[in-house]
Amino acid sequence: MFGIGMPELIIILIIILIIFGAGKLPEIGSGIGKGIKNFKKATHEAQEEIDAPADQEKEDKGKS
Repeated sequence: MFGIGMPELIIILIIILIIFGAGKLPEIGSGIGKGIKNFKKATHEAQEEIDAPADQEKEDKGKS
């Protein structure tokens, strides 16, 4: 897609290591992981909110 291969990724990781240092990398990784987890949770909750009214309408039609 972007033409990013293994050599480019290694260069990017080296630059990140130089900028932030080895001590900060676990904190950065942890923060990114928590952000992804929260994003997945929020999208899942939003999908449940969208599906809930549709399920309620099906139940209401079944009772009539």
